[in-house]
Amino acid sequence: MKIKNIVMAAVIGMSIAGSAGAGTGAVVVDGSSTLLPVAQAAAEAYMDKNPGIKINVRGGGSGIGIASLQDSTCDIANSSRAIKASEISLALKKGLDPKATVIALDGIAVIVNKMNYISGLTKKQVKGIYTGSISDWSQVGGTAGKIVVVSRDTSSGTYEAFGALAMDGGKMRPDALLQAASQAVATTVSKTPGAIGYVGIGYINDTVKALNINEVECKKDTVWSNTYPYSRPLFMYTSGKPKGESKKFIDFILSADGQKIVEDQGFVPLRKLK
Repeated sequence: MKIKNIVMAAVIGMSIAGSAGAGTGAVVVDGSSTLLPVAQAAAEAYMDKNPGIKINVRGGGSGIGIASLQDSTCDIANSSRAIKASEISLALKKGLDPKATVIALDGIAVIVNKMNYISGLTKKQVKGIYTGSISDWSQVGGTAGKIVVVSRDTSSGTYEAFGALAMDGGKMRPDALLQAASQAVATTVSKTPGAIGYVGIGYINDTVKALNINEVECKKDTVWSNTYPYSRPLFMYTSGKPKGESKKFIDFILSADGQKIVEDQGFVPLRKLK
């Protein structure tokens, strides 16, 4: 699915107002572990610029963040996937109407252990590995050996996005090792010679190898052009149009300084920076 289509699906029919931090003197940000480093770094920079303002950032997964927004226990829900129709329906029943702001772009990188000499896979091969029809590296041109499949858990927006972009809605193989955070995926892959996993572009590091997909590298330029097959937007959801300190914080992330933080954390800013 194209990024612009995902964005439109997320934005159509949405807008509300929340105040989880009202009375506490703090803006509460909850959700996506993919977005966690961006939100934490932005919060620190924002609080440095605005003494007396408190931004509390929590992780746990996109689904958890959206549930917190529905329960009015956070002001901003970070999500690495678009909100679901069922989640919108539940929010509306509670008198809420989620509003999406796209704050960055991302590519879901498929990573393997550095000892694996394979440099790329096709989308068809990735789907086969994750649905279970491919179980040995020799089936995709590698050295014979069991493929150890590592995945995010089901509360993860990255799990949902990967399912849509890479698996075409196919069912995850039952022996996949489910991890609660993107860093846990990267760590497991780095320590397991036969492993394969997937993480946001900001979690690529020198302990793992990111594979080309359909001969396209996961990098800023290919995410901007949407030529990398697993490109996606990253969201901050608010209860209605952002307002008050929540709006100021989101506006900061969308500013040149905020987008530089996005880039510094390894993710893709919405526009090329000077």
